[in-house]
Amino acid sequence: MLRIAVPNKGSLSGPAAEMLHEAGYQQRRESKELRIVDPENEVEFFYLRPRDIAIYVSSGRLDIGITGRDLLIDSGADAEEILPLGFARSTFRFAAKPGTADGIEDLKGKTVATSYEGIVAGHLADNGVDASVVHLDGAVETAIELGVAEVIADVVETGTSLRNAGLEVFGEPIMKSEAIVVRRTGADAEEPKVQQFLRRLQGVLVARTYVMMDYDCRVEQLEKAVALTPGLESPTVSPLHNEGWVAVRAMVPAKEAQRIMDDLYEIGARAILTTAIHACRL
Repeated sequence: MLRIAVPNKGSLSGPAAEMLHEAGYQQRRESKELRIVDPENEVEFFYLRPRDIAIYVSSGRLDIGITGRDLLIDSGADAEEILPLGFARSTFRFAAKPGTADGIEDLKGKTVATSYEGIVAGHLADNGVDASVVHLDGAVETAIELGVAEVIADVVETGTSLRNAGLEVFGEPIMKSEAIVVRRTGADAEEPKVQQFLRRLQGVLVARTYVMMDYDCRVEQLEKAVALTPGLESPTVSPLHNEGWVAVRAMVPAKEAQRIMDDLYEIGARAILTTAIHACRL
């Protein structure tokens, strides 16, 4: 039975459970449940602190886990990323009071406060910068005001909280993070149960990215229409009862669907519609 670690709370928890549900796996009904078994899919889920998941997976006690790229790197665990999941995206940046620094090279001799000591210390070392790193849990913006550090390193989304604290970001991003699937470094990459699990999640990712588009068009406009909707391999084309017309079906990127519909209409296609894809295998 495949043993999988899942975040039990925080920004990773809800989206991870939703993706697993879409992939056909049972999920817990109550937040207090720490373990459930899905016998039909031969999977056992363990609900753990997101920060601990990479550690458990690296120990070999669990086969794979869902966590954040930031948490994997910060942990220093002997685990590796095998699939990005596209949610819980974040960017890590340095921030300080205006005039403190313009780039990472200006941090020499300074103190940086962060909740992600492993990430920041590694980034400073990679850039040859000798600076002190102070670990703080929770909001780190007040570290500068209270004199604990001259610089902070944290997740930046809109930057509003930093501006409210009189701080500004500087330099290049430290890293970009998102939810990922991890496994122990060196584990069997072709293990059948793991591969099946990854295919299911990849199917969800594709289903969220594409829609199915159907339309009718004149035969003489078919080449132009197919150029707009090439599909993954090629579109399905079927003759209609009315001579000179064909029905076309193809997967198209969801974010481009409205523009494609406009372009198809302009070349004479009609009865254009899109439908959601709930699952797929490519």
